[in-house]
Amino acid sequence: MKKQRKIPMRKSVVSGEMFPKKELLRIARNKEGVVSIDPTGKAPGRGAYIALNPEEVKLSQQKGILQRSLEAKISDEFYEELLNYVIHQQARKELFKDEQ
Repeated sequence: MKKQRKIPMRKSVVSGEMFPKKELLRIARNKEGVVSIDPTGKAPGRGAYIALNPEEVKLSQQKGILQRSLEAKISDEFYEELLNYVIHQQARKELFKDEQ
């Protein structure tokens, strides 16, 4: 009998909902205060998870949720890059969902 593997869950800082870790995107802030997208989920530093949903990115920017949770100033350019990344990942997910 095969043992059921535990799926790691994380909470989106925007919606507060719990999701499997693979369905979320980690945003990391390193010791120097540089905020970056962490697609591997393993970058050192403080991390915050956000769902792969363009609406969550927009809401996060309007309310400053990521800035508060990461305790760092986040530029509009970073939010633009984040939005484009999330849209791209969502499109990939749709494209390859039949293969899983």
